[in-house]
Amino acid sequence: MFKKTALAAAFGAAALVGVGQAQAADYVVDIEGQHAFVQFKINHLGFSYILGNFESFEGQFHYDPENLEAASVQMEVDVTSLNSNHAERDRHFLSDDFLSAGDYPTATFISTGFEPTGEGEGTLTGDLTLKGETREIEMPVTLMGEGEDPWGAYRAGFEGSTMLTLGDFGIDMSAFPEVMHELELYVTFEGIRQ
Repeated sequence: MFKKTALAAAFGAAALVGVGQAQAADYVVDIEGQHAFVQFKINHLGFSYILGNFESFEGQFHYDPENLEAASVQMEVDVTSLNSNHAERDRHFLSDDFLSAGDYPTATFISTGFEPTGEGEGTLTGDLTLKGETREIEMPVTLMGEGEDPWGAYRAGFEGSTMLTLGDFGIDMSAFPEVMHELELYVTFEGIRQ
């Protein structure tokens, strides 16, 4: 159930993948144009999946293809913006049974490192804070493309996903089947070079 906060991101981690024609720059995730998503997928009792997203988040990243060690990303997700297309379920997810969004309305992701694994691909490492618990996570990320858009701005787009063990963030899933103890976090977005 969570966030891109960076989630997600989140989630912006993919931005750390270097590309030859890119320039070292700071980027802001394009949330105004709705070109960014922080989504989740969790098994439902072994019968199907629950899909959802966080509708409110923001982030920025920096990368230099000549100096990937200097790359960084920060994301912040509004946990209360969770939407799984079922209001009663969303209220339950946000309750103290799961996310305790009243006490912990924000999730964050701050990168701590990046390791290229191939052309346009790599693994982002960083600290994800959710429900007041901070854990180091790894997220494989992929550069989807970059270049000038039709309006003269320069954009770069990325995607990444990782599995989160909910118990690591103080979310007690012991009353549910083991297949529900993990959640897939997926983020995709465009960043606008500043």
